[in-house]
Amino acid sequence: MMLLEIGQALWGETTRIADAIALAPTPTPEPKTINTNGILDFFIQKIVPILLAVLGVIFIGRASKGEVSRVLTSSAIAIIGLAFVAGAASLFFFGDSLVKLLFGTN
Repeated sequence: MMLLEIGQALWGETTRIADAIALAPTPTPEPKTINTNGILDFFIQKIVPILLAVLGVIFIGRASKGEVSRVLTSSAIAIIGLAFVAGAASLFFFGDSLVKLLFGTN
C-alpha cells in the first residue's frame, strides 16, 4: 500500500512539472537584421575607389594612344553615371523626409 502511495505522489509531481514546462513561455528568436550602413560604408570605402582607379587607368591608356575624343566621351558618360549614383544615394538617405514633405504625413 505504501508503495502505491509513493507512486501516486511521484506521478502527481511529474504531471505538475510537465504542465509547468508546457506553460512556460518559449523564447522568441531575435529578428535578423542586415547592417545596411556597414554594407554602404564598405562599398564607399573599398569598391568605389577601385572602380575609379580602373576608369582612370583606362582613360590614361586611351589618351596615350591618341584617342582623346573617346576619352572625353567616356569621361562625360562616367560623370553622368556618377551624378545618377549620387542622386540615388541622396534619395536613399533623404527619401523618407521627401515623402513626408510631399504627402504631409508625420
